[in-house]
Amino acid sequence: MMAFFRQYIAPLLVVLTFAIALVAVSARIFLPSDLAAPAPIEEIDGAKAAVPSSIPES
Repeated sequence: MMAFFRQYIAPLLVVLTFAIALVAVSARIFLPSDLAAPAPIEEIDGAKAAVPSSIPES
């Protein structure tokens, strides 16, 4: 039983995992151009990031 798993099931799981990852990455080709771009990176204000306040800003 273990030999069957090693010869057939384990390689099948590896190939299926690779195929799913390949489809997920390749799907970006078909997205609209605004969704296919990398996510924007916002700059963090150093003063606000250094001292978190417990009072919510209004």
